[in-house]
Amino acid sequence: MPSTVVPFESALRHALKSAQWAGLRHSSETTTQRVVRNDRPERNQSSLEEGAMCEVLVDGHFGYAATADLSGAGLQRAFDRAIATSRATSPYKVQAFGPGQRPRAVGSYRSPRQRDLDTTSLAEITDCLVAASQAMKLSDALVNRSASAMLIQTEINFFSSNGSDTRQSFDMADVTLSATAAEGLESQTRSWSRTGQLGGEVFHRAALAQQAEDTAREALALLQADNCPSARMDLILMPDQMMLQIHESVGHPLELDRILGDERNYAGWSFVKQQDFGHLQYGSALMNVSFDPTMAHELASYAFDDGGHAARKELLIERGVLKRGLGALESQLRSGLPGVANFRSSSWNRAPIDRMANINLEPGNASLEELIGQVERGVLMRTNRSWSIDDYRNKFQFGCELGQLIENGKLGKVVRNPNYRGVTVDFWNRLAGVGRDPTTHGTAFCGKGEPSQVIRVGHASPPCLFRDVEVFGGQA
Repeated sequence: MPSTVVPFESALRHALKSAQWAGLRHSSETTTQRVVRNDRPERNQSSLEEGAMCEVLVDGHFGYAATADLSGAGLQRAFDRAIATSRATSPYKVQAFGPGQRPRAVGSYRSPRQRDLDTTSLAEITDCLVAASQAMKLSDALVNRSASAMLIQTEINFFSSNGSDTRQSFDMADVTLSATAAEGLESQTRSWSRTGQLGGEVFHRAALAQQAEDTAREALALLQADNCPSARMDLILMPDQMMLQIHESVGHPLELDRILGDERNYAGWSFVKQQDFGHLQYGSALMNVSFDPTMAHELASYAFDDGGHAARKELLIERGVLKRGLGALESQLRSGLPGVANFRSSSWNRAPIDRMANINLEPGNASLEELIGQVERGVLMRTNRSWSIDDYRNKFQFGCELGQLIENGKLGKVVRNPNYRGVTVDFWNRLAGVGRDPTTHGTAFCGKGEPSQVIRVGHASPPCLFRDVEVFGGQA
């Protein structure tokens, strides 16, 4: 990673000639992508993005200007633009803010990892991915076999006129395997991924090859399987599908800027109302959901958000009751509701907004076998395949890659094209069992904002049992 010396002190002094408060966020990010398809390297690319976001408070209004010119003169010009924009738009502000919105913060953060990504060679990464692709070559019916890796190294430093100095360094990895089996007009895909703040330890050749072989076998099994039946029945969702369920029906609806209406033109609104906090029975008493940016190795762990607000674990939903929203300090003041340190930006040239980070379902006390044993007739589903949810994050329909029928407490045959649908609050109140063994997943591609921002989020969850859900088969 480059280590650019940014003349932030002189730039902040320059800004304070006209601003009540000034902040500067310098970020540098290197992204490396490797893809192997059908045993042949297909993509080998790296990119570097670096710049600074200059922020000011003028006439009770925050304004921003970004620049890739990190010289003293370049930063001063950016601050001048931010001041001019803030002054021009201040008469139209929806809320007056003070310097207290940016409390002083000092500290550092570094991703935990067993081995630095910098010490992992391109040859080693490519060898692991080729070996995984080859391990999936079990049948001519496997028409597409891919193994990919995305490595992200990020440094974010934040400085402010009231003494903030935070320095954070992140190592992230996303390794994905996919096998598609086809026969006639039918095709089935099975995938697997490992995503988080990880280092070179993720490239374990033998373990990755074994996982690839298992993935390919499941794709072949799906090709010969019957369609999932259509009926109301019990549903067990495994952690890799719980990731999407939490993301879409808990994370997004609880973002306070959505609830305030800021996102309705693009990403949508929310069925949650300001008066619901402290009262709404969002789910059953088994539902405990946390915002936890302190969890080791999860994709969106950090010590400070992009406004310098110190991050800590907070319960959003406790025993099914909605307690807290996903809103940073601005949204908290505007709404009068408690929030969290989730003022996050996707890049140096984007202003922070309310974003999810690590949103986790807290573990219960049941084993997976015990959850299955409670089901007379149902289906277990793994790995998201398709999703659809309305603009209010209320009515949804999700499809999974693999299903297994459950009869009389026993896990049975594999079924393909399993889907389920529901309405958010009704669905979560059907939560009847929570496993004790959580698994961490994540996505690097959560979109929101105008202009668009694609950001990384994490979700940890154990397997979960839901009663009497509408399940259906066929294409999603």
